[in-house]
Amino acid sequence: MALKKQKHAYQSESLFQKRLRRFRSLKRGYFSFLLIIALYVGSFFCPLIFNHKALIVKYEGKYYFPVSNYYPGKDFGQDLYGEANYRELDKQFESDGKGNWVIMPVYPFGPLESLTDPSGSPPNKPSVNHWFGTDDRGRDVFVRLAYGFNISLSFSLLVTSIGYLIGISIGASLGYFGGKYDILMQRFIEIWGSMPMIYMVIIISSVLRPDFVLLVFLLCLTAWVGMTYFMRGEFYREKSKDYVHAAIAMGATDKTIVFKHILPNALVPIITFLPFSIIGGISSLVGLDFLGFGLQPPTPSWGELVNQGMANIFSWWLVLFPLGAMFCTLLMVVFIGESIRQAFDPREFSRLR
Repeated sequence: MALKKQKHAYQSESLFQKRLRRFRSLKRGYFSFLLIIALYVGSFFCPLIFNHKALIVKYEGKYYFPVSNYYPGKDFGQDLYGEANYRELDKQFESDGKGNWVIMPVYPFGPLESLTDPSGSPPNKPSVNHWFGTDDRGRDVFVRLAYGFNISLSFSLLVTSIGYLIGISIGASLGYFGGKYDILMQRFIEIWGSMPMIYMVIIISSVLRPDFVLLVFLLCLTAWVGMTYFMRGEFYREKSKDYVHAAIAMGATDKTIVFKHILPNALVPIITFLPFSIIGGISSLVGLDFLGFGLQPPTPSWGELVNQGMANIFSWWLVLFPLGAMFCTLLMVVFIGESIRQAFDPREFSRLR
């Protein structure tokens, strides 16, 4: 009886639910997915975890929130020009014993803060205070890697999303309508896709100061081309099937046929290719930053840290930790992509099996 109920439960599952169950059973990809989601969501709270500014300061009965506001040192009795030094202020309040206090982040160093180390000039080796050492400007490597993770993944997700939106829209229209429209657009896409994007980015970056938005725009100019071919082929294949002919015979509109019938059945290769597009986006930004044509200093960047590692080859922490962070991130995305490919394999839940 229990076996019959279990069999009935599996039979009532939709195809997507079966694929999701299959993905969860692939532990390597599933746990990589959970981990990278947790790290990415957590990276948005970096200012609350990695920062040289205090979260809350209580001074003479008043509360201050330096993490979101600027306060000069003289406001807290420090003989300083410019912003208060909250790490020193914390020590000062503890020694004074007047009821004033400071709540610092868990890791009290900022991504743009140049630090001096009594052991010598930067870069400095990993220590108790600086887990991954400091770079050649005295900035904490661990903090810059954490902020760089958010920037790299956000950049890649944005480029991939825009590229997919444009590529799916154009590819679907080419595959569905076909004819002269398909032929003319294909020639245009071939010409557009043959442009040397890396040289275009270098030329524009030498004229304009590249920032996050400009780089996203530049990479999105050609990021959609590959997805167009995938989508066009899927629509050509799906529109020749009987269920589409039946929908046309029943008087369904083009909009209904495209969005309700063909598109859901054409998403498998697109979903499978998604993680590898994310890898391409991360690698593109790291490569541009490494060459000096990406995000401008002092923006926390993996590519800029790798470039420092090349310039300071004997400072092993500038080579090991940035490359290790890239390797682990890309490896997790590859694990996710491989698991998605297995879960969405059309042969996995074929009616002929």
